[in-house]
Amino acid sequence: MTDPTTGRVVIVTGGSRGLGAGIVQSYLDSGDRVATCARSRTDEVARWESEAADRFLFQEVDLADRAACASFVKAVVERWGGVDVLVNNAGVARDGVIALADDDDVDTVVDLNLKGTLQMTKLVVRRMLSGGHGHIVNISSIVGLSGYRGLVVYSATKAALDGMTRALARELGSRGITVNSVAPGYLRTEMSHGLDEDQLDQIVRRTPAGRLGEPADIARVVQFLTAPGQDYLTGQVIVADGGLTA
Repeated sequence: MTDPTTGRVVIVTGGSRGLGAGIVQSYLDSGDRVATCARSRTDEVARWESEAADRFLFQEVDLADRAACASFVKAVVERWGGVDVLVNNAGVARDGVIALADDDDVDTVVDLNLKGTLQMTKLVVRRMLSGGHGHIVNISSIVGLSGYRGLVVYSATKAALDGMTRALARELGSRGITVNSVAPGYLRTEMSHGLDEDQLDQIVRRTPAGRLGEPADIARVVQFLTAPGQDYLTGQVIVADGGLTA
């Protein structure tokens, strides 16, 4: 276990539930200091505040609020001195064909998934540049690679994150900062709760691994990409979908 006074400083956006919570837990289990933000508190947040008070920080933040993002990053740096790892996990989806899409729903998805991620990354990169090292992982999706009916806006934002990953890797590579994407397939989280059992069964049958993914499956990939000493693998999109898109 890493000493809590010297463990890495990790920011995970959208870490109060689902995949984000799994990623937060993996870093806490590794002995790191973890800050996360979300639009609301959960029982998981309360548990971490109780069990890992010296290594955990939570703030309610809407990533579409630039001032709130800046305040959150400032609080992390003031408490722990810098940021070593950023995992851009926060995201939202709105189902529906594009011809009938509500303009407010489009703005919500773009503002959080893309603009909010860009803003958080900009703030954290400034800190990483001054430290001369860092790891950034963007959680994209297989829908950004393959495209799915009814998820045009969500797919567009996730594909944009992969483009951001490649460009930012080139921009920051000489400064000791790696940037990669992880594109999960279907996970057993609340993001898949809108699918009925027949749909889920069909996905499982089409998946070589024979099951839906779990948050821990993705967390292990994120940990690999941000491991100490991992300074060569950058600018890549790692698909973790049980072979669904193979």
